[in-house]
Formats: sequence, C-alpha cells, structure tokens
Amino acid sequence: MARLRHRGSRGAPLPEICLTAIKDRAERQAVDRSQAGDAWTDCGLVITTTHGTPYEPRNFNRHFAARCARAGVRYSKVHDTRRTCASLLVALDVHPQVAMQILRHSQIAVTMEVYSEVPSATTREALKRLEVSLDG
Repeated sequence: MARLRHRGSRGAPLPEICLTAIKDRAERQAVDRSQAGDAWTDCGLVITTTHGTPYEPRNFNRHFAARCARAGVRYSKVHDTRRTCASLLVALDVHPQVAMQILRHSQIAVTMEVYSEVPSATTREALKRLEVSLDG
C-alpha cells in the first residue's frame, strides 16, 4: 500500500493499482508539458488538461463518460464512484472508521448512511468468489 501526498494534506493510502495509474498519468503529463512549452501552467495536480490547468468539472465529466464508453463499462457519475468504493468496503467487512478515513469523510455517519449500501448475502458471496479469483 502506497501513500499519495498532496500539498497541505496528510497522505492518502492507495492500493498499488491506483498508484500505478497515477504514475502512468504523470508520465503522460510530462509529455503534455513538453508539447505545451510556454503554454504550460503548473497547478501542482497530476490530472490536468494538456496545458496543465485543472479540468473544469463539466469537461472532466465528459472525459469520464468517454473513458467509460471506451472501456465498455456502464456509465455512472464520477461522484458515484465514491459510493461504489464505500459499498465495496462495507461488503469486504472493512471497519467503518477505516472506510471513513479512506473516503476522507469527517463523520462516520456520512460514510455509513449516505455513501454505503449494505449488500445482500448473495452479493457478499459473489465478492468473496471475486476476491479468490483475483488472488489467482
């Protein structure tokens, strides 16, 4: 488990698959930076436009929708990915305070009552089978 640090905040723990994606994006950003030349604006973020500026939220949502389509997965709103993460953590029996920290919520009620859904026994069994298959 690696930690990602952002200016002025404590490190967020990340699974290696996420860290790999961020490193890949940083490499792509280096290419964008060299191609943009003097037009590059360094805002300190990794996920930026090709000129280094933060994405406008509507543009980010459009890019996210395009990525979902390209990957052949059902589209969901960007914000719903947080709800999915919370529900998966609950399904994996992660302690609620740990889930709260991962999602960076200040109150456990937000994590448990707003973001997470308790899965059925069938869902739990499916997740256990998925875990076994992913472990190889």
